[in-house]
Amino acid sequence: MTTEATVYLVEDDDAVRDSLQMVLESVGHKVAAYSRGDAFLEDFSTEMAGCMVLDIRMPGMNGMELQRQLNSRNSILPIIFVTGHGDVPMAVEAMQKGAVDFVQKPYREEELLGKIQQAIAADAESRAELAEKHKIVERLQELTPREKQVMDLMIEGKANKVIAFDLDISQRTVEIHRARVMEKMGVRSLAHLVRMVMAVDENSSS
Repeated sequence: MTTEATVYLVEDDDAVRDSLQMVLESVGHKVAAYSRGDAFLEDFSTEMAGCMVLDIRMPGMNGMELQRQLNSRNSILPIIFVTGHGDVPMAVEAMQKGAVDFVQKPYREEELLGKIQQAIAADAESRAELAEKHKIVERLQELTPREKQVMDLMIEGKANKVIAFDLDISQRTVEIHRARVMEKMGVRSLAHLVRMVMAVDENSSS
């Protein structure tokens, strides 16, 4: 599955879909177009990057149902809904469930293109943050249980002699563990270590 930023266009109206795909490709976007929500789901992967432009009213699986399905699959792909005038309350509900924006038909191409560019940029930023957090988790998993104990006390701001007393080990042993923690985590300062661990903790609690 490619991770290249792509605009995933889900629109049942052939003329609208073809026209918008042509516009998007003319300004340099890679586009994958679908006429049905279930067809997109068959191809869906959490590795997909970019954004979705999704019609809210479609026969069969509508846009709201597709959004629910994607949420259940832990998708972080930003969704921009395309709505008719009477669909605005639905679009507002969709945004409460995680959609990033919506545009009303008939829409100005410039407006939609601007929203798409913002969504792609936001997706790239969130994926970079997730990748960084994944690296931190991998480094944490490389720590031995004792190194993890020492690290936790380091983050609490305890001095080496206090850590030694708490863990009933020598201060020299603490210094060795401390150096290994810093090396394995790839940091040079305690402040950097604290920021890394806090970033992972915030992610797991959100």
